[in-house]
Amino acid sequence: MFTTHQIRNVVLLGHSGSGKTSLAECMLYESGAIARRGSVEDSSTTSDYTHIERERGNSVFSAVMNAKWKDSKINIIDTPGSDDFVGEIISSLKVADTGLMVLNAVNGVEVGTELIWDYAQQYNTPMLMVINYIDHEQANYDQTLEQAQARFGSKVIPVQYPLDGSKIVDALRMVMYVFSADGGKPAKEAIPESEISRAQQMHNALVEAAAENDEELMEKFFDAGSLTEEELTQGLTIALAAQEIYPVFCCSASNNMGSGRIMGFINDIAPSPADRPAAKCSTGDDLEPDAAADTTAFIYKTISEPRVGNVSYFKVYSGTLHQGDELANAENRSTERLGQLYESNGKDRVAVDALAAGDLGVTVKLKNTHTNQTLHSKGTERIIAPMEFPPSRIRAAIKPPGKNDMEKLMKALHVIEQEDPTAILEQSPRLRQTLLHGQGQLHLDLIKYRIEKVNGINLEYERPRIPYLETITASVDESYRHRKQSGGSGQFAEVHMRFEPWYEGMPDPADLTVRKREEENLEWGGKLSFLWCIVGGSIDAKFSNAIKKGIMMKMEEGPLTGSHCTDLRVSVYDGKMHPVDSNDMAFQIAATQAFKTAFPRAKPQILEPIYEMHILCSGDVMGDVMGDLQTRRAMIVGMDTEGHYQKIIAKVPLSELYKYSSTLRSLTQGRAKFTRKFAEYQAVPADIQQRLIQEHGAEGEES
Repeated sequence: MFTTHQIRNVVLLGHSGSGKTSLAECMLYESGAIARRGSVEDSSTTSDYTHIERERGNSVFSAVMNAKWKDSKINIIDTPGSDDFVGEIISSLKVADTGLMVLNAVNGVEVGTELIWDYAQQYNTPMLMVINYIDHEQANYDQTLEQAQARFGSKVIPVQYPLDGSKIVDALRMVMYVFSADGGKPAKEAIPESEISRAQQMHNALVEAAAENDEELMEKFFDAGSLTEEELTQGLTIALAAQEIYPVFCCSASNNMGSGRIMGFINDIAPSPADRPAAKCSTGDDLEPDAAADTTAFIYKTISEPRVGNVSYFKVYSGTLHQGDELANAENRSTERLGQLYESNGKDRVAVDALAAGDLGVTVKLKNTHTNQTLHSKGTERIIAPMEFPPSRIRAAIKPPGKNDMEKLMKALHVIEQEDPTAILEQSPRLRQTLLHGQGQLHLDLIKYRIEKVNGINLEYERPRIPYLETITASVDESYRHRKQSGGSGQFAEVHMRFEPWYEGMPDPADLTVRKREEENLEWGGKLSFLWCIVGGSIDAKFSNAIKKGIMMKMEEGPLTGSHCTDLRVSVYDGKMHPVDSNDMAFQIAATQAFKTAFPRAKPQILEPIYEMHILCSGDVMGDVMGDLQTRRAMIVGMDTEGHYQKIIAKVPLSELYKYSSTLRSLTQGRAKFTRKFAEYQAVPADIQQRLIQEHGAEGEES
């Protein structure tokens, strides 16, 4: 068992195609964890082991592996590059102590890099950078480094740079590594005279960065003009843990150039869990990674495997977890026995007896504990601060399958929802649809793939309905008499009502005397202001609730499109009642019919939800993105720059955003990202309103 100080938890991050999976394979190979390097092209890598990853040729799940290097255990988490799978990235950042941002030397700092960087900053993750593909004929190391420094600041300091495609000059050790074509061990050579000046400048920058964060080292640096190798290591460890330096390495993962040096730096310099700040808890004090303390473990990822059940990935935040331990879950007051503990190496799991604070492990068949939950020793009560995930950016309606499959489909979707916090299943009575919310079309396609392959159930998506609202823009008076005399007890009610558009701060009606005012904040937004203005007792006040109920019932299914109604003021100012035949039901029916008759005369208006979109793209595709937005009735409200990317801020109707994720990916070859959030409701154009009314009428005739 490795101690907390011997553990290094490293997460590989980067835009899709930057080479994270290939680098992970090299790291495992260099450490001796695997005997042969696999490749993405051959579908033989350790981390991309699922069928869909091998079919697609890139990662869609995070994968945990471990390598033993000198006296350290390095847990390596490979993550997807697409932000459709941002849940996998966030869960990995939660438990990592160091990030390794992989940049493509051909494409530079890509938009996915910037978004992932922002998530890493939220977790205050120390970061190394690796510029990959340095031997590619179109590689541009210097430009990539400049872009990284422009985007992420002066803390980005190079440790290495490539030379002639097969050599790496290391300014920290002041040596040059020469690599052979067969991917074997590199030869160490002296740095050529022509490169000494550049290497020495880089070395001095590293020494200064190491000395800046420790007064004692700073004094030694001023006295001696340099630091010993031991002092340099000490200073860089402090600087990296404090995020005062982002060291930059270079490699070619496809040809196994440079990965061993990166592993050595992680072993020597990268922080262990003991060097990181205490974990935030939502119960009590922050939690230090003390292996001798009570045990606390956090479940950061759950998957369901056929014939196995739930497979739970966890980090031990304190104490030492032993096989067979019983731990409590403070959130649901359940107890779990961890019968088996494993180390993970992609699809392979190796049984272990115990794991110390800071280590990552796997267990199976937890019954009542899921992703984002904490297990702790009995007698204590701890909840590690949960992960926060971004809101969904896309939704699809699930086309109901046959009756026999519906129950199985819902059960399978609920399993996925428990595994993946970024997948949200919603039963919408308002839209009369089952909706699946996700991060992008790839995310929804992955869920469909899993449901069909694992559960054998056909899953089809269809266009989700839009939660329109209906309101009025003019004031009308309406009366309605309800009379029923045939058979049994009679019914009689007559109401005189005024319907008006409601707005904040509107004055009372000048010609009516308000006896009672009731304000209803509607579940779907907006307001109903109900005024009782009866003078002289033409209607008994006891019937006011029945009248309001009749209005509310019709507001739940508006006359134009069956959508909810909003922002109305209804004043009941006259009417008639019968001493025997008047009752609540009669007045409820009369109010409903008056509403139904008045609404079309009050210049009705359909409102549609508008979303604010933030789209990040490169300048060369900005015109295409803007042109597409114009076809979606978008209103551009702003443009800005973020790093060397362009940001477009637009307000777009939700009805125009169906499959926008796929369109944007196609327009930009995957080099753009977007977020969206609800902004407001706005009136739909007249032609669209007429079409919606006609479509609703046609649906009514069909049913």
